Amino acid sequence: MSQVYDKWNEVKKQVNCKNRNLSIKVREIFWVKIGQNIGDEEYGKGEIFSRPVLVIRDFTKDLFLGVPLTTSIKNNDYFHHFEFNTKKGSSSNSAMLLQLKAFSKKELQIKLVK
Repeated sequence: MSQVYDKWNEVKKQVNCKNRNLSIKVREIFWVKIGQNIGDEEYGKGEIFSRPVLVIRDFTKDLFLGVPLTTSIKNNDYFHHFEFNTKKGSSSNSAMLLQLKAFSKKELQIKLVK
C-alpha cells in the first residue's frame, strides 16, 4: 500500500506546482485529482488519482466546495442519485454527500459537463 501513497505523493508534487486561475460555476462537473486518502475518505482512480466532482460553491480564487461522484447508484441519506448529459450520452451518478469538502483549484483537470 505504501507504493500507492508514494505514487500519489509524486502526483501531488506536480499538482502543487501548478498555478490555476480558473473561473468555475455552481453545478459544473470537473475531473479532480483528489488523491489517495485514508480510512473511509473517497480517493481518486487511475494514474492521476482523479474522479468527477460536482461544484457546489466557488469560495475564493484558490478554493471551491465540491462533492465527489460515483457511478454506483445508491439511494439513501448519504448519496443523491442524478443523471446528466455529456457529449458521449447520458450518465447516471450518485453524489457522495458524506464526502463534501473544500478542494484546491490546482487539482482541477478537465470540465466534464455544465
